[in-house]
Amino acid sequence: MLRFCFVTTGATAGFDSLVRAALSPPFLEALEKGGYTDLLIQHGTSGSRIFDEFIAADKKKTHGRHRLRISGFDFKKEGLASEMQVVKGGAGRLQGVVISHAEKGTGSILAARRMSIPIVVVPNSSLLNNHQVELAEALAAQGQVIYGCLDALPEAIRVAELQSQEQVAWPAAEENTTTMGRRLKHVMDEEMGFVDRFYVQPAVSTSLQK
Repeated sequence: MLRFCFVTTGATAGFDSLVRAALSPPFLEALEKGGYTDLLIQHGTSGSRIFDEFIAADKKKTHGRHRLRISGFDFKKEGLASEMQVVKGGAGRLQGVVISHAEKGTGSILAARRMSIPIVVVPNSSLLNNHQVELAEALAAQGQVIYGCLDALPEAIRVAELQSQEQVAWPAAEENTTTMGRRLKHVMDEEMGFVDRFYVQPAVSTSLQK
C-alpha cells in the first residue's frame, strides 16, 4: 500500500538544510524501512536547485538506488490541504508522517494536528530572532509533535512510528477551557503569533469586570 512522507519548508524563509536532510541516504533508508513508498517535498524557491540536482543525479544511478518515488514543488498559493489528505491515508494509502519547519504563524502544524497526522517539527536554527525552537519544544512537551533535528531525521521517523498510536488529540473548540486547551492556546498566542481560529475565547464574567 502507498505511504507518504511530506516535508514542508515553509513559504517565507528558505530551509535548504531540511531539503538536504530529507534527501540524504540515511533518511531515505529510514523511510524505506518504515514502509514508505513516496516522499513529497515542498522545497521552496531556494531549495529548488538542491532538489533538481538530486533528482538528476539519482536518475543516473545504476546500483544502490532507493525504491522511493520522490517528487517536489516550490509553493502552492492554495495551501497544502491536498498533501495533508494524502498523508492522512485512506483509499488504499496508509497513514504517513509530516515533517515541518516551525515558522511563526505556520499552518502546517495546525493542519496536521487537526487531522491527527503524526508531525515532526524541525526548527531552523539558522534564523535569528525567531521562536522556532521554543515552539517545537512547547508543542513537544504537550505531546502534540515530535521535536526533530536535522542530523537525526531517521530517528524521528522511527519515533513517529512508535508514537502514532499514542498521540494526544488536538482539543476541539469547546475544550479551550480545559488545562490542555489553555496551555495550547498560550503556545499559539505566544509562539505562533495568532490564536487558532478553532478556539473560542471564553466569555469573561461580568462579576469579575471592574
